Amino acid sequence: VSLMSYILTFPTLFSGGYVANSLAIMTDALHMLTDLSGIILTLLALWLSAKSPTKRFTFGFHRLEVLSAIISVLLVYILMAFLLYEAVQRTIHMDYEINGDIMLITAAVGVAVNLIMGFLLNQSGHLHSHSHSHPHSHVPQSNSPNTAHSSSHGHSSLAVRAAFVHALGDLVQSIGVLVAAYIIRFKPEYKIADPICTYVFSILVVLTTVRILCDTGVIILEGVPRHLNVDRIKEDLMKIEDVYSIEDLNVWSLTAGKTTAIVHLQLVPGSSSKWEEVQSKARQLLLNTFGMYKCSVQLQSYKQDMNKTCASCQSSSA
Repeated sequence: VSLMSYILTFPTLFSGGYVANSLAIMTDALHMLTDLSGIILTLLALWLSAKSPTKRFTFGFHRLEVLSAIISVLLVYILMAFLLYEAVQRTIHMDYEINGDIMLITAAVGVAVNLIMGFLLNQSGHLHSHSHSHPHSHVPQSNSPNTAHSSSHGHSSLAVRAAFVHALGDLVQSIGVLVAAYIIRFKPEYKIADPICTYVFSILVVLTTVRILCDTGVIILEGVPRHLNVDRIKEDLMKIEDVYSIEDLNVWSLTAGKTTAIVHLQLVPGSSSKWEEVQSKARQLLLNTFGMYKCSVQLQSYKQDMNKTCASCQSSSA
């Protein structure tokens, strides 16, 4: 429903803004384009996650989602730069006319769509919370399937709530456009409200997309996701029995929500026979506790580093 609403509404707003010669409505449509891109990227991620890795792309095609996100944001920025340029020209020269009737009708359509979207998301959140409500238990079941099931419903509920809050933000922006359209329709001499709305909404577009650029940049540079703490992971790994040291730990993301880790552990002296148990505990910690998508645990027996010689030995030999 959300996808179809955006697909139908975006061209309506953009074409209506073009016919009315209103930059404010076209900027509002641009903001809606960012929402449409987010939905398409989510569907793309679901589709890519079902594709099997190949001999050349052994990790699969998850990074295509990141490339698509960057391309869509750059496209939005190019369109926004054009609208901002036109807004500056209008502010300086004031030689433009706006069709107040078309602008008012188009802005009203935008408000109506956002109201419908907010209502549907609100109902979806209520239905989801009622249909998946479970009695609370004081018995910890962090590794049970039921807990994972309820956790996934909790994430879905949070996603619906986040989408509802975002829809409210879109509604506020659409109302702002409607107010500007009302002013221009009945007070044409205040047509400066149109480029002013373009300035304000362009800032909103940047604020909603800069987080996408930051997250995709971290993924491309293979940085640690913001929700994970490497020091915390090392501390928990060191708590596993028979682990002597952590030789190496690498954590990165294939794409948003799919974190991968490679860890190299050294076992305490005389515990080589327990390597399967240690490996199983380490994998369970990374996959279940820290939510890794994939992980690789490498083990080796304790080996004293013979290359390091003490300062006293070096001085005596000298």
